Amino acid sequence: MTFQELITRAAHSPGHSVPDWMLGCFRRSCISFANGESDNQTIVYWFQSRNFTIDLRLPRPAEQVHSAALEDYSAFELDVLANYEGWVASCDWKDKQMSWHGGTALQVTDRWPEPAQLHRTGNCMIEFAPSGAYVEDWRLQPSQPGPLVGLRLIEEYKADIGQRFPRTGGLIVCGDHAAWVIGRAEPMTDSGSPLPDLAASAVGDGHRLQPLFDFETSVASGSLALGYTVRHSTRPDRVGRTLLADGEFEWIEDTRQVEQTLSRDGQTWVRVFEVDVIETDHDFTMATPSNQSAEEWFLRESTTLRRYTEVLS
Repeated sequence: MTFQELITRAAHSPGHSVPDWMLGCFRRSCISFANGESDNQTIVYWFQSRNFTIDLRLPRPAEQVHSAALEDYSAFELDVLANYEGWVASCDWKDKQMSWHGGTALQVTDRWPEPAQLHRTGNCMIEFAPSGAYVEDWRLQPSQPGPLVGLRLIEEYKADIGQRFPRTGGLIVCGDHAAWVIGRAEPMTDSGSPLPDLAASAVGDGHRLQPLFDFETSVASGSLALGYTVRHSTRPDRVGRTLLADGEFEWIEDTRQVEQTLSRDGQTWVRVFEVDVIETDHDFTMATPSNQSAEEWFLRESTTLRRYTEVLS
C-alpha cells in the first residue's frame, strides 16, 4: 500500500505521550543566552511525535555549502558542513520537564546535554535550560488539520537474503510538515573527537569522509496527496527533492511495526519501522486555553492589544 493508504488503514495511538500542546512542527524564533546575547538567524526546527523528537539546526542560507562531492569541498566548506546538526531521539515528559535519550545524531558528541523546561502560550513554546544557560522561543508552524505520524526506523534487510542490518532513524509527519532522519549505515567508532576535527583530518579524501557524513536530517513541506518537498537538510543534495523514498508500505499484523519495500543500488531493501503514532486527522491548533477572566480582559482591551497582532511563525 502507499504511505497515504497506510495512514488511513493502520491507525495507532500509544498508551503514553507528551502533552498534545507539544505535538507538531516548531521553528525556533530566537535563543537568548545568559550573557545577554541572542541568535534569531540560525535555522532550527523541532518536530515532535508522541514519544520522540527530530531536530535540525543549520546556518542561515547564505552560509550553507552547495551540493558537491565530499572530496571536492574545501577545508572551510567541510568545517561548515561538519557543524550542521540533526538528530532523532526518544523523549520523556515528567514534572514539566523534557529529557531525551538514545537515538542517533550527525554530531558524534552531545552538544545539547540539558533537559528542557517547557511552557506554551498560543503558538509560542518557551524552553528554559534548567542551568539558566539559555532560553529558546519556538513557534508552532501553521498547518491545516491532518495526519500525525511517528515512525522509528529500527533496521533494514535485503529482501532476497533476509540479512538484517541495524539502522536507526525516524519519520514524523505533522499535517503540512514532515521530517526524516536516517542514521549512518555503519556506527562511528568512538574516537572521542568532534565531527569537525574528524572532517578536517580527511579533506579531499572521499573514502574517509563518506562514513562521517553518511547521515541525513531533512525537513519538508507539502501534503499526503502531493508529497513533501525537502526545504532544509544536513545533506545539500536533498534540498528540493521528495522527502519520502518511493516504496510500498505494509502493516505487520499483531505488531507495532511497518515495513517499507524499496529499490536501492539495484537491490530490493526493506526498512522496518516501529510505530509511535498514526492519526489521520490531528488539529495542530495555534491556540491554548486561558481562563474566563483572561478572555474577558483580552476582548475588553482588544482595541490596543490587537492593534498590530499577527501570527508569527
